[in-house]
Amino acid sequence: MDNTVTLLGLALRAGRLEAGEDCARDACRAKACRLLLVAQDASAGTARRAMSAAEEGSCLCLTVPYTRGEMGRAVGRELCAVAAVTDTGFAEAFAKKLAAQDPERYGEAAQRLRLKAERARQRRNKRPPKRRAKRT
Repeated sequence: MDNTVTLLGLALRAGRLEAGEDCARDACRAKACRLLLVAQDASAGTARRAMSAAEEGSCLCLTVPYTRGEMGRAVGRELCAVAAVTDTGFAEAFAKKLAAQDPERYGEAAQRLRLKAERARQRRNKRPPKRRAKRT
């Protein structure tokens, strides 16, 4: 298992990944999904439902070069055909690693996620500092 797919396990342990079709679809509907991943050997119906959920949630959907078994092992399951990354940083890192392996196929997605992550960092930096309550 290469280090790109192991990033899924890291995201899951950090609480930034929803594994499984139903959980991923719920994350998309809640507009929490940043990147929806579909295994290369997912059934046509599963892929169609994932694409529909991604459109509904306005998130990017990628078919990754990993099987359901490889994705499942990365997240501690037997099989996993669909996973939703809910953190912009993890989504950017995953897409960047995929683009390094196959720039023609994943380069544009990595670029889009890099821009989204940069805008999120800028918004985070513009927030005013939290005020502490005065102790009397």
